[in-house]
Amino acid sequence: MSEINIPNEYAVELPTPDIEPYADGNTGIPFVWRFDSGQPGPNVMVSAIVHGNEPCGVIALEWLFQKGIKPIAGTLTLAFMNVEAYRAFDPADPFKTRWLDEDMNRVWGDEVLDGDRTSIELRRAREVRPILEDIDYLLDIHSMQHLAPPLMMSGRHAKAKELSVKIGVPELVVGDAGHAAGRRMRDYGAFDEARSEKTALLIECGQHWAAASGTLAVEAMVRFLTATGTISRELAEPLGKTPGQQCFTVVQAVTIESETFTFEKPFTGGEVIADAGTLVGHDGDRPIRTPAKDTMLVMPSKRLWRGQTAVRFAVPDRQT
Repeated sequence: MSEINIPNEYAVELPTPDIEPYADGNTGIPFVWRFDSGQPGPNVMVSAIVHGNEPCGVIALEWLFQKGIKPIAGTLTLAFMNVEAYRAFDPADPFKTRWLDEDMNRVWGDEVLDGDRTSIELRRAREVRPILEDIDYLLDIHSMQHLAPPLMMSGRHAKAKELSVKIGVPELVVGDAGHAAGRRMRDYGAFDEARSEKTALLIECGQHWAAASGTLAVEAMVRFLTATGTISRELAEPLGKTPGQQCFTVVQAVTIESETFTFEKPFTGGEVIADAGTLVGHDGDRPIRTPAKDTMLVMPSKRLWRGQTAVRFAVPDRQT
């Protein structure tokens, strides 16, 4: 389903760099590059444009390419994901090409990848899937619909929050289990297994087209690559000290069950509601209320369709 009917209230400040120079790749998979240091170390990956209307990840990868930065240990894989949706991006209708056939960040369950159905996004996910099998650490770069505080989405397990703290940005870290509509790439395979050391993070850098989102994408990527020992720590030194972080955990994801979902207020995300039981919206006739005190609203959506996540409720880790 396209997002063509969602109005855009934000200026498109970010450029959309040309990715065609990276089309050949060097892995046998178009738009996927891997650089080997020749030294022991982890296999690390940074991915961009799982959603085609989120250019901040492209800006980050292009920064690495233009500076010619290579790993000093292990391997570094750089992947442009939903290429067809990105190619179709139109700043005059910027929500339209988040995807072309379906959300590429809901197809990463084995039952979907190994199933019979097909789509532009599924074909690309199946094409890229082999490169994920030996990745130890993944940073998947995204952005958000609303102008709201950036988030590091760390999944269900402590290992990812621990890596988030080593990175140090952004200020908010949110542990969550994903979406009922389908599995994200950051939850693929061993990334979502507590017993495995393989770890993935998904960063939401801010509003899709805000200039600050591109700046944070570069900073977070550099800090991630430094934290994993992939690049020299000297590259992160100009960034200075990190501001400190607060960790939350999602305790409820509101999946839309009716044909009509409405919010009580124009929430944008990051709001902390002090009282448990506060009315946030209605899913048809069903009232949606905060489940605990000091509940933070995580990425309230404009995609208010049956089966989609309307909002996630998170509480500070001291409450979990």
